[in-house]
Amino acid sequence: MTFIHRIRLDQVDDTHRYPFTLPVVQDLIRHPLELKRPITFLTGDNGAGKSTLVEAIAVAAGFNAEGGTQSFRFATKATESSLGDYLILSWGTRKPRTGFFLRAESFYNVATEIDRIGEGIHASYGGKSLHERSHGESFIDLMTHRFGGKGLYVLDEPEAALSVKGCLTVLRRMHELVEEGSQFIIATHSPILLAAPNATILEITDTIDEIDYDTAEPVRLTRNFLGEPDRFLKHLLD
Repeated sequence: MTFIHRIRLDQVDDTHRYPFTLPVVQDLIRHPLELKRPITFLTGDNGAGKSTLVEAIAVAAGFNAEGGTQSFRFATKATESSLGDYLILSWGTRKPRTGFFLRAESFYNVATEIDRIGEGIHASYGGKSLHERSHGESFIDLMTHRFGGKGLYVLDEPEAALSVKGCLTVLRRMHELVEEGSQFIIATHSPILLAAPNATILEITDTIDEIDYDTAEPVRLTRNFLGEPDRFLKHLLD
């Protein structure tokens, strides 16, 4: 069972401006998303609109646009689109006990806001300022110490700061949290994270299509490169 089980976008009057000009947004008007599994991945090439969509889902769910919990209300620079104001989320009878929106590009601002809130809150984030750890370490500590069971977690490219080993650590922590009744909605390019069991992978091109792990472009391209890097590079560089 999921907390959010359906995402739809009603037809809007003005579709001649960003983000409503994105093909993925037009497809969402025609075909609502059904979230049937505890992990939903959004993957696709740069510019496909997956981060725009995952940000809008977070905003529609009540999270701060720059990241954090639903109680965070700081704003460093408003860059989010208006899409979140138009999304309609269908919630189940079970409500999340906790939650977090992790947005890789603005996580520095979240860490700064945690420091501003002051003494006492650091205990929930590993016991010290997130600025005192590397980017990747702070991501892992966030998931280890702040994320808990029965939570709703919206993540935008969490692999951005992670090593391969770090991705594996996050994958294991995600599995633990799912076992404890949590739901994840994640935009990612990582073939490691995409391997999470009990997940739906949605590929964003001009449409949103459910695909299997072996079909996902990050998986196919990574396998091809690692299988024959010399041949791959020769073809690429020539």
